[in-house]
Amino acid sequence: MKVLIADKFEKSGIDGLKALGCEVLFEPDLKDQALADAIGKTGAEVLIVRSTKVGAAAMAGSLKLIVRAGAGVNTIDVPAATSHGVVVANCPGKNSAAVAELAFGLMLALDRRIPDNAADLQRGKWNKKEYSVARGLSGRTLGLLGAGSIGCEMIRRAAGFNMNVVLWSRRYNGQDRPVTIAEADELGVRKAMELITVHLAPSPAEVAARVDILSVHLALCPDTREMVNAAVLSKLAPGSFLINTARAECVDQGALRTAIRERLLRVGLDVFVSEPATPTGEFADPIVHEPGVYGTHHIGASTDQAQEAIAAETVRIVRTFKDTGKAPNAVNV
Repeated sequence: MKVLIADKFEKSGIDGLKALGCEVLFEPDLKDQALADAIGKTGAEVLIVRSTKVGAAAMAGSLKLIVRAGAGVNTIDVPAATSHGVVVANCPGKNSAAVAELAFGLMLALDRRIPDNAADLQRGKWNKKEYSVARGLSGRTLGLLGAGSIGCEMIRRAAGFNMNVVLWSRRYNGQDRPVTIAEADELGVRKAMELITVHLAPSPAEVAARVDILSVHLALCPDTREMVNAAVLSKLAPGSFLINTARAECVDQGALRTAIRERLLRVGLDVFVSEPATPTGEFADPIVHEPGVYGTHHIGASTDQAQEAIAAETVRIVRTFKDTGKAPNAVNV
């Protein structure tokens, strides 16, 4: 079986695929038409990608399986894959801890103004009076949109910071009550709930109205596109924090910029609408120039631990597909 890897990928994963007897072609810089041409030329049956976009042109010919070495599949034309009989699989949950760690890192950076501290010191400026002002995270209320694997990791970490949680999820849509012990067991957060309260809110707007910090952990789909809109943002108290480590399109960017200016929201972002398609390049999203916005380079899943786990899961998917013709975690079967 020929496997084309068109993105960065761990050596352990490449070695694992070779151990399965696969012919591995590693071309991490392929994209657009060059990617489609490479599939046609090599006769690759399996394509592995991280953030590389896979359009309809790549689906024809020999391709049988696309593995997204990560969770979200919004960079893959899944309907086109389905129409060509190509299975699309992903690796959900393997980067959850890494994303949650970055989300809390952004919260701490906003609260203690860590980037500004560091920048002033590098300029030779000492300003303890300015940077001694911070509210702290302990005792504050964290709002979560989404109760998937990342949302659950957020709840576990919130317990460590003594932060109660208000949660909205499509799983519990419209409900306004505490999470039950049975639900906590299902989500894997029972130990956290021994230390803090986790309450369901009936809507994203109701979450925003009850919290100090709102963190977005939604998969991007038609129902969640711009779910965090002006109506939701208007419910946040002035000076609240918004964290987005999910997808930029889940938040109405125009409404967010207005809320930053008019309601003095502090914002931590790992995702942007106008991200470059390549690992390095020019970046011109104006939102990073708004006051009180800290940004990172869409690195939420980029820890060694997460990438090793994703590589192992990718090998498992390919092994199962090679042996049985069926792919674990298939999103279009």
